[in-house]
Amino acid sequence: MLSILIVPAASALPLTYRMVVAGVSAHGYDIRALHLPSIGLPKGPRPGKPPSMYDDAVYISDQVTELANEGHDILLIAHSYGGAPATEAVNGLSKAQRKREGKRGGIVGLGYMGCLVPGMGEPASSGPWSPLMEIGEDGWFYYPDEKTTAKIFFSDLPLDQGLYWASKMVRHSAASFISPLIYTGYKDVPVSYLITEGDKSIPPRKQRSQIRMIEQASGRRVDVTTTTAGHVPSLTAPSEVINWILAVASKLDAK
Repeated sequence: MLSILIVPAASALPLTYRMVVAGVSAHGYDIRALHLPSIGLPKGPRPGKPPSMYDDAVYISDQVTELANEGHDILLIAHSYGGAPATEAVNGLSKAQRKREGKRGGIVGLGYMGCLVPGMGEPASSGPWSPLMEIGEDGWFYYPDEKTTAKIFFSDLPLDQGLYWASKMVRHSAASFISPLIYTGYKDVPVSYLITEGDKSIPPRKQRSQIRMIEQASGRRVDVTTTTAGHVPSLTAPSEVINWILAVASKLDAK
């Protein structure tokens, strides 16, 4: 049985993927969106030290292990920042690796959607911080200008709807963006990528560059699909995202 875990973008709560989860689950798949440790709470940051990308990867690994031990195959669907911890979390958890250890289940595929996919030793973002972000003294960043945030992240929504979703973005741990990747999970499992052609946050040319990097590192072709949607297609083009996930899942089911 195939289970699907959505690894979210920075500052994105599970409700960002609610329409996609409902649409995919209507076809009989077990699917849910995760709330990563690096993503704050609706009322503010989490208490304690801001989590790293590795903390997120451990959290994802724990969710995967629980499902795999029940005999499930797992497809990870990563969005934006989620590409880094999803890639890291594959370590030791591919279905092939678990089978060699006499275990059931495991990760059978990675799907990247408008993602940041680092190379070995690289963090989610190695450039300067986005001018949209302000980092607080507590180590959590936020987006003070909701109008500009709406125009960048939700560019293909009417401004009033974009402002609504910008208001739902929570604080995010700055430390998670500077943790270098130490496991290239895209070498272990088949990779699919949904390029967001209208993306004003992660330009399509960067997405294509990452696809070439994955193909060179893994020695396998990436299964590429495109959408004209902007950075958050789960909100602006949910039917396209649903159909993409179903297509990826169907191919994995057929293997």
